[in-house]
Amino acid sequence: MEPFKAYLIEEKDGKVESRFTTLAPEALDAGEVTIRVVASSINYKDALAATGAGKIIRRFPCVGGIDMAGVVVESADGRFKAGDAVIATSFDIGVAHHGGYAEMARVPADWVVPLPQGLSMYEAMALGTAGFTAALGIVRMEENGLTPAKGPVIVSGATGGVGSLAVDMLARRGYHVVALTGKESETPFLKELGAAEVMLRQSLNLEKIRPLDKALWAGAVDNLGGDVLAWMASTMKQGGTIASIGLAASHTLNTTVMPFILRGASLLGIDSGYIGEPYRSGIWQRLASDMKPPHLAAMARKVAFDELPSLFPEYLAGRARGRVVVDVGGV
Repeated sequence: MEPFKAYLIEEKDGKVESRFTTLAPEALDAGEVTIRVVASSINYKDALAATGAGKIIRRFPCVGGIDMAGVVVESADGRFKAGDAVIATSFDIGVAHHGGYAEMARVPADWVVPLPQGLSMYEAMALGTAGFTAALGIVRMEENGLTPAKGPVIVSGATGGVGSLAVDMLARRGYHVVALTGKESETPFLKELGAAEVMLRQSLNLEKIRPLDKALWAGAVDNLGGDVLAWMASTMKQGGTIASIGLAASHTLNTTVMPFILRGASLLGIDSGYIGEPYRSGIWQRLASDMKPPHLAAMARKVAFDELPSLFPEYLAGRARGRVVVDVGGV
């Protein structure tokens, strides 16, 4: 195996620094499956990790990139063989184990999923952790009784990776989707994805959130946390269900128990990072079939590996839209 290009995150004098470098095969982490990486993606978490804006990295040095799709080079696990097309996302990838921003990777077999029939590697990374998380949230809500007949579903952070994919998936499944965003200019984009309504976040009065407000939503996908999630809880319909996915606004939640005991609302925590089988493979199979976002191609774009660092500021500034696929090895 030859030396390979990688985007390495290091800590020097207490400061996080990231750079492209060449690593020897001996630098690969432990694991049963060695993968030639074809593509990765950019998530908000990746931007935080690479820039040091968030304390994401748990081990230095670490190759960034929490997503990867590629081809198995060698495997010590019978579930995979050389030549298999595979996906690996989440777990410790890109934060405590070398990730997808490298031409080669080695990971534990339990972190690897076969690329489902019906998905290309480009599509798999256009989905990535964001798509997996959005789909997992919808599946969990439907397991909790959510159906289109029960009423509208609101999605916060709707122009981001998880939010835009959630809007697209929910609309495909027949839901009346209300996209909540702070970006009025993105209304046409959200309508194209299938949002029936677009609500501006600045129209909400988050300084005076009632314990119980007018019942509006049968379901909610929240990517923000903080006051927006508290407002969502106060406006859930009887038996409504919330998928708590992100904390782009705040990790805190100041609410009351009233929506949960008087309206029977449910707050579901969506952990896409460490959820195992059979959920992991099952969600990817559905992303290749009935939950595949119909507008995936329109919301995704490809960038060259060398362009990677220039994209992180968009995510940190809240300007990111849709999904970015990183062409690591000729996707």
